[in-house]
Amino acid sequence: MENSDLLLVEKRIVARFLDMFIKFGLILALASFCFTVFRPFLNVMLWSMILAVTLYPLHQRIAVRLGGRQGRASFILVALGLLFIVGPTAMMVTSLGESVSAMIGHLGEAHLSVPAPSQSIAAIPLVGGKVYAVWLKASVDLPGLISTYHKQLVDLLKMVFGILASMGGGLLGFVLSFIIAGVMMASGAAGAVTAQRIFTRVTDESRGPALTRLCTGTIRAVAQGVIGVALIQALLVGVIIALAGIPAAGIFFVLALILGIAQVPVLLVTAPAIALMWWGGDHGTVVNVVFTVLLVIAGMVDNVLKPMMLGRGVDAPMPVVLLGALGGMAASGILGMFIGATLLSIGYLLFMAWVNNGPLYASGNNDTP
Repeated sequence: MENSDLLLVEKRIVARFLDMFIKFGLILALASFCFTVFRPFLNVMLWSMILAVTLYPLHQRIAVRLGGRQGRASFILVALGLLFIVGPTAMMVTSLGESVSAMIGHLGEAHLSVPAPSQSIAAIPLVGGKVYAVWLKASVDLPGLISTYHKQLVDLLKMVFGILASMGGGLLGFVLSFIIAGVMMASGAAGAVTAQRIFTRVTDESRGPALTRLCTGTIRAVAQGVIGVALIQALLVGVIIALAGIPAAGIFFVLALILGIAQVPVLLVTAPAIALMWWGGDHGTVVNVVFTVLLVIAGMVDNVLKPMMLGRGVDAPMPVVLLGALGGMAASGILGMFIGATLLSIGYLLFMAWVNNGPLYASGNNDTP
């Protein structure tokens, strides 16, 4: 009798386990299929969510002045964003493409001449000798130098055109993300409730709201205080350089954007631009002085923008933000730069909150572990 009871219990356990395994397999297959379908839109939706969370306070201010009309406020905010951000960014990307095309065209010209290098170049430690030798050969026999390094130049051009294609695709993705973010902001209250319910379901009723505040605050801090400031400053530098007639404005824009995210002074970009402007001598002294002052101000404008746009400070260390930006750019192009910086910062703060046994940052303890 006991053996039959044991066999019956064993059969029930096996049947129950098999039932659970089949259910788990079906759920896993459904989740895998849904992810496969959603994967092409993942970056756009993540960026839309980041934009919606970041701009929602501004959206609410506009909505209050419009009598609470959420949809109209979203339309106005999206239209202003496309006008003042996407327009100049498209101009900088176009300038970058034109600079690369012009450089390739100059390399193909037979009459192109390179000035001889100064002897001081050879005195630079470690790399001076090699740089001097390559520069000297370019000044004497540029076609021969191009022929010698033909494979390396082709690989470099492929990389450059890949970056340009990525930036163009990223710009289109940004436009689409901005529009989707406007739709999200129009129903922001319901979205906030849904996000809090998800975090509460993942954790518990006490930690869910705190975790929601942590993620929201981190997104706004990184997007406004780091990425937003870097983008505004880079656009300002690029537009001034373009107005000053300095060549390769798009290249200066990209360098200023990367340095801004890395929290490196953008004066390192504006100083060579100023030197190039004075060396070219296309304008008069007064015009050069005016553009010099504007470029110096643009290179230092982050010192004014950061206190204005940083609501709570960026608790994530700058190396984390920089690694997220560079890793995101390597994985998903120029759009991934912004997504990577934000998501890696959120992941870092969530991990450190878990290390400290709770979302300490959300409860007001901002001491970095």
